[in-house]
Amino acid sequence: MAKKAVILLSGGLDSTTCLAFAKRAGFELYALTLSYGQRHQAELSAARRVVKAYRVKKHLVLDLPLDSFGGSSLTDKGIRVPKGRSLRAMGQGIPSTYVPARNTVFLSTALAWAEALGASDLFIGVNALDYSGYPDCRPAFIRSFERLAKLATKKGVEGKWRLRVHTPLIRLSKAGIVRLGRKLGVDFSLTHSCYDPKKGGYPCGACDSCLLRAKGFREAGIQDPRS
Repeated sequence: MAKKAVILLSGGLDSTTCLAFAKRAGFELYALTLSYGQRHQAELSAARRVVKAYRVKKHLVLDLPLDSFGGSSLTDKGIRVPKGRSLRAMGQGIPSTYVPARNTVFLSTALAWAEALGASDLFIGVNALDYSGYPDCRPAFIRSFERLAKLATKKGVEGKWRLRVHTPLIRLSKAGIVRLGRKLGVDFSLTHSCYDPKKGGYPCGACDSCLLRAKGFREAGIQDPRS
């Protein structure tokens, strides 16, 4: 019987490649998508397309209104999404698109579902190279969360269960992620990466996420079907 795994799925390039990786590894897929008050619904639509294509065992879309807190240009329409920044500028500091404690909240939610399912594996598509400076995408954060899970769960305390957070993309460049996605047969046209899409969900082409995605496809020598 295949082992169960909970995959955090936004519908973006990274999380979709991560899901494809988990499928290739033989896991039974339970996809979790969080509607956290982001400024658009395009990525939720993308997540549903991906789930349909991969025929996951179960897909949950949960409302988790982090926009109630504000503090990020992804959840507060009063804060502008940065556009047209150079790669050098993206590599300096933490941008306004950082959502306070988002990956901590997301992983904690996924942890709760995993414990209920009896699954000891989580997958998240974080990346420590082309990651726009987010502190919750680093290996140190992931390892710390695994230690927290052992201390914070009934099964962990009883010594019956040890959670592993899989991060297959964490040391890959964006080009490396694109190449891995192609190797895994990912249909990139299903995915959505833009922080501030135009009407109809079309990518703006100028936000950090669009620019990093374009860089990845360009360096991988592959045409992005969404461009």
